[in-house]
Amino acid sequence: MSNASDKLPVVLVIEDEVQMRRLLRLSLERGGFQVVEARSGDEGLGEAVRCQPDAVLLDLGLSDIDGQIVLKRLREWSQVPILIVSVRNHEDDKITALDNGANDYVTKPFSTGELLARLRAALRSAHPPGEKSVFQSGSLNVDLATRTVKVNGQTVKLTATEYLLLHLFIRHAGKVLTHGQLLREVWGPEDIERIGYLRVYMAYLREKLETNPAEPELLVTEPGVGYRLVVKE
Repeated sequence: MSNASDKLPVVLVIEDEVQMRRLLRLSLERGGFQVVEARSGDEGLGEAVRCQPDAVLLDLGLSDIDGQIVLKRLREWSQVPILIVSVRNHEDDKITALDNGANDYVTKPFSTGELLARLRAALRSAHPPGEKSVFQSGSLNVDLATRTVKVNGQTVKLTATEYLLLHLFIRHAGKVLTHGQLLREVWGPEDIERIGYLRVYMAYLREKLETNPAEPELLVTEPGVGYRLVVKE
């Protein structure tokens, strides 16, 4: 996902061919997207955790890791829309990619207009028009469109990681999220054992959002399991 001050959707392009990356960047930027590039599968997995993109364009024929493996690894922890952009046009490749969690499959060479249309369709599916753009629980108010967070009417500044964590709670408001789920979604699958790290960021959030951080009423602890965002009138 992009930073709070950046309103352009971020697309992560995982592609090892320089000319294709250049073409995709030009097309996407003209289409109103911000682009992050990765030259290999390993770099792409790292960038996906770092920048939390709104969508991913993934080549299958990467130099280090097959794109199908990258796709499966991304799906272990993220539901970001993923479009395969590949020279492979065999039906089995397409079926495997879709079964592995791809949202769409575009074969090279392609029409940039069609690619952008498919990308917009994937983003609409991920964020349907009927989805509420403002979350309210007690004194907490979050405008998801502008990523503005307010407590008792006062704007609260969150770091990128703090906002990602809060946004995850909002997506699952009222439900218990385990330590593993939270670590996987925000920091990536390699950090699912770092519960102490999660506790530090929960303390940061509570300090900024709770009336009394020592006795939280909004972000409550489910002992031995995880945390839950309470939905209050």
